[in-house]
Amino acid sequence: MTIETTNIVKVASGLRLQFEEAQDSWVLLYPEGMVKLNQSAAEILQRCDGKRDLADVIALLEKDFEQTGLQEDVMSFIEIAREQKWIKFL
Repeated sequence: MTIETTNIVKVASGLRLQFEEAQDSWVLLYPEGMVKLNQSAAEILQRCDGKRDLADVIALLEKDFEQTGLQEDVMSFIEIAREQKWIKFL
């Protein structure tokens, strides 16, 4: 499957995205453990709510961080997240 900006994405079932104070970072929790996320990954995943398509996620990130040209970086992360089974396409 080719990832398109029209795809709607959310965190995969069985995973929970939350801020972990002990780690001082956002993490993905799963039954066997957790993945500590860097700031960029956390910002992207927080916006992958199952309602917005990736174009909207990218536009929101660009607005929130007053940046342009984030599409390539976001799409690269989404590919990694898919390979890791962190996300689900709707």
